[in-house]
Amino acid sequence: MKFVPTAIPEVIRIQPVIHRDERGYFLESFQRHQFASAGLPDTFVQDNQVLSTRNVLRGLHFQRQFPQGKLVTCPVGKVWDVAVDLRRHSPTFRRWVGVELSEDNLELLYVPPGFAHGYVVLSATALFQYKCTEFYHPEDEGGVRWNDPTLRIPWPVTDPVVSAKDEALPTLDPDTDGPFAYGDIYD
Repeated sequence: MKFVPTAIPEVIRIQPVIHRDERGYFLESFQRHQFASAGLPDTFVQDNQVLSTRNVLRGLHFQRQFPQGKLVTCPVGKVWDVAVDLRRHSPTFRRWVGVELSEDNLELLYVPPGFAHGYVVLSATALFQYKCTEFYHPEDEGGVRWNDPTLRIPWPVTDPVVSAKDEALPTLDPDTDGPFAYGDIYD
């Protein structure tokens, strides 16, 4: 496995060694010792799987008191995955990175605690899988609207399919009536 920092160094692309032949392929998507050696978590407590259709946009989600690190991948289809730094004292506060994850590159992305996370489906369907370092706590869930004017994320779709819940998420603008302003999320 190769561990490659993104423009936000704590967000790491994981490029597995893929063994392909006429039968298909084999790869290691997680290996505890390699993750620990790379300074990444080597313990995850929950695995999740999501199936979505083209243009479905999910996110940007986070948990307040129980922030989750996420190891995400798209083994079937193609998505554009986004991580937004919400750590108030971080030098990359309010910055984001976007990475394409697909059945072609079979890469994984580690999104650390303190980040909002979301993705949009670029293929007819996509199977999205992720491991979490913390359990999901529905009462602790928060989010940032996908089209936040401060973040200006250039999502690669023109008409995303967004849930009513995600469409109602607040923006990071400090003048909003949303449940938080800059810096109220993670110190």
